[in-house]
Amino acid sequence: MTAHIPAAVAALAEGGQHDSLNPILTGGGALFALLFLLWIVSRFNRDR
Repeated sequence: MTAHIPAAVAALAEGGQHDSLNPILTGGGALFALLFLLWIVSRFNRDR
């Protein structure tokens, strides 16, 4: 169990993030998805 601790510390020291994930693209995609879901819900929630 103690053999895994240096690997975890090394991953945290390097930032621990995958290089191929762009935070701007990920956040923009999440924002678009949430706005799209909000738009869909608002279509079903019209007062008639």
